Amino acid sequence: MTILDSLDIPVIIAPMAGGPSTPALVNAAHESGTVGFLAGGVIGVDQLREDISGVNGRFGVNLFRPQDREPAPADIDAVAGRLTQAFREYGLDDPHIPEVDLSNGWAEKFDLLLQARPAVVSSTFGMFTATEFDALNRAGIEAWVTVTNPEDAVTAEAAGADVLIVQGPEAGGHRSTWSIDVRPDRRSLDDLLRDIAVSVPIVAAGGISTSRDVERVLSLGAQAASCGTAFLLAPEAGTSLFNRGIIADGGPTVSTRAFSGRFARGAATAFSRANESLPPLYPYLNTLLAPLRKASTARGNRDFAYCLAGTGMALAREAEAKRILMELNPSA
Repeated sequence: MTILDSLDIPVIIAPMAGGPSTPALVNAAHESGTVGFLAGGVIGVDQLREDISGVNGRFGVNLFRPQDREPAPADIDAVAGRLTQAFREYGLDDPHIPEVDLSNGWAEKFDLLLQARPAVVSSTFGMFTATEFDALNRAGIEAWVTVTNPEDAVTAEAAGADVLIVQGPEAGGHRSTWSIDVRPDRRSLDDLLRDIAVSVPIVAAGGISTSRDVERVLSLGAQAASCGTAFLLAPEAGTSLFNRGIIADGGPTVSTRAFSGRFARGAATAFSRANESLPPLYPYLNTLLAPLRKASTARGNRDFAYCLAGTGMALAREAEAKRILMELNPSA
C-alpha cells in the first residue's frame, strides 16, 4: 500500500522548479483528494522551509540528486565566450564563470524533510542511497524515484523505491537522466510504460494534458498520472507574467541542453534553436545566462527565455487548480 491507494483523483500535481510550484498548488491538490509536490531541487533550504510552513495537509517534496561530475572547464569557457557579444549588446559586463553548488544543498534539505515528514520525498537525477532509503522508511515517508528507462527502473526497485515516476520525453522541465552525459531515452511515455517491468506502483509523467491522456496511461499500467504543464497558468501557480505570456501564445517545445546545460523541455527560443548541440554544462549555463535573460526579459525579448513546459503546453489554460484536476479526472 502507498499513498496512491488513497487518492480520490489519479492525478498528481508535479513538482515544477523555478517558481511555478507553490504551497497554494499543493493545498489545492490536497483539498481535491490527491497530492501535490513542492519543488525543492534548486531553492535554498530556508525557502524550502518557508514553503513547507505554508502547506496544509499531506504533500510531497522533490529533490535534485547531487551531481557527481563537473562539466569540462573548456566547454564552460567556450560558451561564456560565445555569449560575450550578446551581453555587450544589452550593456552588460562580460559573462563570468559562476561558482555553483553541485549538491543543490541535498544533505541539509534531506535532514529538514526527515523532520517535516511530508508524505513523499521524490528524487530527480538519481536515487537515494541505502542509508537514505532506510531513513525515509523509518520516518514513515515514501521514497519515490524518477526514472527514464527500463534499466534505471529495475535498479530503483531493487534499491527500495516505493513508487517509480516514469518520465517520458514529452515531459516539461528537466529529463531525469542519472548523469549529465547521458542522452535521454527517446521512447515515448507509452512505450516506456509498456517496456518497464516492475512490481512497485508507477506514476506516469510526460505530456499528460487531458482526461483521455490520464485514462490512457492508467490503461498502460500506471496507478496515477503526474501533471505539471497543465497547471502553469493556474492562479495558484508561481509562473511569471512573462512566461504566462509565452505559454498563452503557444508554439513548439523542444528538449535540449540549451536551457540549463542538461536536457530539459521548454518553449523553443532563438537561443535554443542556435545551440542545439551544446555539451553538458549543468548547472553553469543557467547561471551564466541569468543576467542576459533578465535584461532581455525587461525589453520583452523572448530570445533567451527560460520557460520549461511539456508537449501539452498549447493545452494549458487559465483556471483554478481544483477545476483543472476535476477536468483531468477520467471518472469525473
